[in-house]
Amino acid sequence: MSNKDNFGSGFIIGTIVGGLVGGVVGSLVASKSQQSKDSDNLNQKKTSYSSLEDEFAMENARLSLEEKINQLNHAIDEVKFGLMSKQEKEKEEN
Repeated sequence: MSNKDNFGSGFIIGTIVGGLVGGVVGSLVASKSQQSKDSDNLNQKKTSYSSLEDEFAMENARLSLEEKINQLNHAIDEVKFGLMSKQEKEKEEN
């Protein structure tokens, strides 16, 4: 009979200790998992901010390029009109 009494109390103590150890381990794992998720979310935000910065830089480069193209077209038009005027003057002289 004494074996049955020891078994019962040992089972109850084991259940309590196992529950406590399981709770602590579960809390640690959940904490690490949450930190990992927070880190992933932060990396995603950094990536999205980086993506926005890249888009902003590309837009600025595009606008700058358009301005340079407009300046080049204007210079070409000036040279073209200058050459046309020169040809017209030469025709008048002849």
